[in-house]
Amino acid sequence: MKLIEPDEKHDFHAVLSAQNLAADDFELHEVDTTDPKTDEIFALTGFVTVSRKSTGRKQQYPTGDGSIWVAEFERDLSQGVFD
Repeated sequence: MKLIEPDEKHDFHAVLSAQNLAADDFELHEVDTTDPKTDEIFALTGFVTVSRKSTGRKQQYPTGDGSIWVAEFERDLSQGVFD
Protein backbone atom coordinates (compact mmCIF):
# COMPACT_ATOMS: atom_id res chain seq x y z
CA MET A 1 0.00 0.00 0.00
CA LYS A 2 1.28 3.44 -0.89
CA LEU A 3 1.69 5.93 1.94
CA ILE A 4 2.48 8.92 -0.24
CA GLU A 5 -0.77 10.32 -1.56
CA PRO A 6 -0.92 11.80 -5.08
CA ASP A 7 -1.60 15.28 -3.67
CA GLU A 8 1.45 14.98 -1.40
CA LYS A 9 3.61 14.03 -4.37
CA HIS A 10 2.19 16.99 -6.30
CA ASP A 11 2.94 19.32 -3.36
CA PHE A 12 6.47 17.87 -3.07
CA HIS A 13 7.13 18.64 -6.74
CA ALA A 14 5.62 22.12 -6.34
CA VAL A 15 8.09 22.83 -3.51
CA LEU A 16 10.99 21.75 -5.71
CA SER A 17 9.71 23.83 -8.62
CA ALA A 18 9.32 26.92 -6.41
CA GLN A 19 12.97 26.51 -5.35
CA ASN A 20 14.10 25.97 -8.98
CA LEU A 21 15.33 22.49 -8.12
CA ALA A 22 15.19 19.51 -10.47
CA ALA A 23 12.75 16.79 -9.39
CA ASP A 24 15.07 14.11 -10.79
CA ASP A 25 17.74 15.18 -8.26
CA PHE A 26 15.46 13.95 -5.45
CA GLU A 27 14.27 10.45 -4.63
CA LEU A 28 11.47 9.32 -2.33
CA HIS A 29 11.52 6.00 -0.50
CA GLU A 30 8.59 4.99 1.69
CA VAL A 31 8.37 2.31 4.35
CA ASP A 32 5.00 1.14 5.66
CA THR A 33 5.09 0.36 9.40
CA THR A 34 1.32 -0.17 9.76
CA ASP A 35 0.50 -3.20 11.92
CA PRO A 36 -1.56 -5.48 9.64
CA LYS A 37 -2.49 -7.80 12.54
CA THR A 38 -4.77 -5.36 14.30
CA ASP A 39 -8.52 -6.03 14.27
CA GLU A 40 -9.26 -2.33 14.41
CA ILE A 41 -9.58 -0.04 11.46
CA PHE A 42 -6.03 1.18 11.45
CA ALA A 43 -4.40 4.39 10.35
CA LEU A 44 -1.57 4.02 7.91
CA THR A 45 1.82 4.75 9.44
CA GLY A 46 5.35 4.75 8.16
CA PHE A 47 8.05 7.07 7.00
CA VAL A 48 9.39 8.58 3.83
CA THR A 49 13.06 9.19 3.21
CA VAL A 50 13.88 12.06 0.87
CA SER A 51 17.31 11.80 -0.74
CA ARG A 52 19.08 14.43 -2.81
CA LYS A 53 21.27 12.62 -5.31
CA SER A 54 23.67 15.51 -6.04
CA THR A 55 24.64 16.03 -2.40
CA GLY A 56 23.97 12.60 -0.90
CA ARG A 57 21.90 14.24 1.86
CA LYS A 58 18.90 12.36 3.26
CA GLN A 59 16.15 13.17 5.70
CA GLN A 60 13.42 10.94 7.08
CA TYR A 61 9.86 12.08 7.85
CA PRO A 62 6.90 10.32 9.47
CA THR A 63 4.10 9.75 6.99
CA GLY A 64 0.68 8.23 6.78
CA ASP A 65 -2.75 9.51 7.71
CA GLY A 66 -2.57 13.14 8.82
CA SER A 67 1.15 13.59 8.22
CA ILE A 68 2.73 16.92 7.26
CA TRP A 69 5.96 15.59 5.79
CA VAL A 70 5.87 17.89 2.75
CA ALA A 71 5.78 20.99 4.98
CA GLU A 72 8.60 19.55 7.07
CA PHE A 73 10.60 18.84 3.90
CA GLU A 74 10.02 22.42 2.68
CA ARG A 75 11.26 23.80 6.02
CA ASP A 76 14.37 21.59 5.93
CA LEU A 77 15.04 22.50 2.31
CA SER A 78 14.92 26.23 3.14
CA GLN A 79 17.25 25.66 6.10
CA GLY A 80 19.90 24.00 3.90
CA VAL A 81 19.50 20.44 5.18
CA PHE A 82 19.85 19.08 1.62
CA ASP A 83 22.77 21.33 0.54
